[in-house]
Amino acid sequence: MNDVLKEAKDFINTYYDEIGQSNEKKQARLREIEKEILKKGCYEQTLDEITYGAKMAWRNSNKCIGRLFWQSLNVKDKRDLLTEEEIFQALLEHIQFASNEGRIRPTISVFSSVDVRIWNHQLIRYAGYEISDGVVGDPDSIPFTKVCENLGWKGDYSHFDVLPIVIQIKNNQPKLFEIPKEYILEVSIRHPEYKWFEELRLKWYAVPIISSMKLEVGGITYAAAPFNGWYMGTEIGARNLADDYRYNMLPAIAERMGLNTKSNASLWKDRALVELNAAVLYSYKEDGISIVDHHTAAQQFKRFESNEMDAGRDVTGNWTWLIPPVSPATTHIFHKTFSNDKKTPNYFYQSPPY
Repeated sequence: MNDVLKEAKDFINTYYDEIGQSNEKKQARLREIEKEILKKGCYEQTLDEITYGAKMAWRNSNKCIGRLFWQSLNVKDKRDLLTEEEIFQALLEHIQFASNEGRIRPTISVFSSVDVRIWNHQLIRYAGYEISDGVVGDPDSIPFTKVCENLGWKGDYSHFDVLPIVIQIKNNQPKLFEIPKEYILEVSIRHPEYKWFEELRLKWYAVPIISSMKLEVGGITYAAAPFNGWYMGTEIGARNLADDYRYNMLPAIAERMGLNTKSNASLWKDRALVELNAAVLYSYKEDGISIVDHHTAAQQFKRFESNEMDAGRDVTGNWTWLIPPVSPATTHIFHKTFSNDKKTPNYFYQSPPY
């Protein structure tokens, strides 16, 4: 109880100061919260509080390079929903609103702080299947794919099967829901110069909606609070499609490019990686899907640092996450250091429920 009260006081003090509310209103709200906590052990946050708290959580996210836009986050208050079916409909609304026909809107949907969990890592993610001679699809998804199959789901065993959404309330049996295809915006990856790139049959989904992290605001934890921005190109081109423990496409691309893959000194991985990232950026932009390259993202982060300095706030950051996985030394972030102190409100990892 004391921890909740302390976190609540810290948050309300910061929130009211930042929005310019009077000390009288702040003290009145603090008294109200303290009375509620002493009576029930917790308190209910207002829509304004949870809206600003979710934005502050983005601002405080040490691993995120896209924090310049923290104030633009669209907050959907879904705390009143009590059934799996209602929650699933709200998730479809989130996907549709955030996708916005490609003009992606940063969005978070906040569900009840009591006993609601979304089992997915992301609302839209591709399945992964173990077969006799390797893996079909995304190797990172193999454990969750098995969970879905145990719940009765059957995929097509293609490289890009979209997983269903699994929702659990309290200790009830989790419920599985398939996402209608019309809600899923995907991009076929092609290259501006290499026409053979289309023969690789690569694609990726438009909106990364993280659903496995918890939101903590003012002493209250929301275990189900899926959120999204838009992709930085390297997340897809240098990690999801390139990592040897994910889709591992660099050898196939290098072979098509006629590169010497027998010698590291030929820099075949680097050259294939650049072309894969160029293809991702080209494809998203051609389809009118919001995306940012890592150089522009670094420039935007520099503006974020300047804005925070003007506001009298220190910028925290996890350097190993802020530097892009392609040509990091060409960005100013590579040449700086950051304190990795964790501030709240924030988004935190939580153990999977399966």
